[in-house]
Amino acid sequence: MSGVKELGYVVYEVGDLADWEHFAVELLGMQFGEKTDGGFTLRTDEKAHRWIVTAGPADDLVATGYEVSDAAALDALVEKLRAAGVEVTEGDDALAAARKVERIFVTADPMGNRVELVTGLADAATPFESAKLLGRFVTGAGGAGHQVLLAHGVPRETYLRFYIDLLGFKVSDVIVEELAPGVVADLIFLHCNGRHHTVAFGDLPSPKRTHHFMAEVTDIRDVGLAFDRCMDAGRPFEMTLGMHPNDHMFSFYVFTPSGFSVEYGWGGLVIDDETWEVRTLDRLHSWGHRPPGVVAELLAAAPATSGEGDR
Repeated sequence: MSGVKELGYVVYEVGDLADWEHFAVELLGMQFGEKTDGGFTLRTDEKAHRWIVTAGPADDLVATGYEVSDAAALDALVEKLRAAGVEVTEGDDALAAARKVERIFVTADPMGNRVELVTGLADAATPFESAKLLGRFVTGAGGAGHQVLLAHGVPRETYLRFYIDLLGFKVSDVIVEELAPGVVADLIFLHCNGRHHTVAFGDLPSPKRTHHFMAEVTDIRDVGLAFDRCMDAGRPFEMTLGMHPNDHMFSFYVFTPSGFSVEYGWGGLVIDDETWEVRTLDRLHSWGHRPPGVVAELLAAAPATSGEGDR
């Protein structure tokens, strides 16, 4: 197999390193990896890192590391990309060391997102530990998680040629929902392993490259605890608790210090290509995932109780 097998890591450039460290470690329950020349790394499992956070003005995704199975598969994938006219350059030893991988090639998708194709993402020297989680993050064969990227007007057939025909992703499903008269959300979800989707794309109204990254946990209680920690810390939410109809993820969305979101969830669907059927759904949410302002208004409008006597 010469295609991508999983999402290995993401690289973000952020304006406030201290706020990001507090957000990721104290609120989301990630483990601080190590300091780097330009920032720090974050762990969610036994790997040396899953998130690389660097200082800079972008406050956005700056690279995605996709892992392939071995050196032969990487060579075949690079050859396939170059044969299709896609520019690919091999990363030097310094970049490979910084990413903690054996080999690395760098290219870009049709939206201009930097894509790093790697083998051999290293394990950390110590076991993963979180001071906040009751369970663990879900990674393993499903990779680090999933992300939703913005198409920014690039035609769907153009970026699907890159991700499906070249990188080897497969379509999971499509969601098309009319959010308001004339306002339609149209997203397509792609997978490269059993995780329902590793990457999804839509033309959402955002100047950023990424809409969100999803971090999944093994214990449903950790979703509630992280929700409370974010609320107590005064972090702005994009969406409150809810569930998606396609991947069945029970989750909430909280804004990062950089303005894009993290989806924090439990119970994501694992699919089998032998039996999976691609569908087009007509709604983004099975229930919940309401904007926090709407929830606040509904709660404020609810009748007041009589107090202690109702407990």
